[in-house]
Amino acid sequence: MKHEAREVQNKLMKGLLDLVILQFLNANPMHGYQIISSIRKNFGIYFGPSTIYPLLNSLEEKGYIKSQWDLSNERPRKVYKLTNEGRNLLSFTENSLNHICRKISNIGISKNIVNGILQKPICSAVKTRSGKG
Repeated sequence: MKHEAREVQNKLMKGLLDLVILQFLNANPMHGYQIISSIRKNFGIYFGPSTIYPLLNSLEEKGYIKSQWDLSNERPRKVYKLTNEGRNLLSFTENSLNHICRKISNIGISKNIVNGILQKPICSAVKTRSGKG
């Protein structure tokens, strides 16, 4: 069961990786290695440079993030920052994910009632920045 749970978590993370990256960049501008490290630290999943950098390039081409070289350190780093379009996409994506979770919870509501008590819905942990879910 542990292997299957890890597989499901990896699959969900791959599908939501752009949302996760936008969420990190919404909090602070970051360079690629910081993003890779933050994902590993927060989710326990490693996505390497061959996954992250093409995704960052794609998000930048679409105008959701922008990059700038930071030459102030010994090693120059490309720092990524969320644009207004990226914030709009992040908000839309969060709202869509919350909508999907509500639908999943509504479908399973009868299964979540045990002895007349409503149990925790599947997606109760999904919250937007404003705390609404």
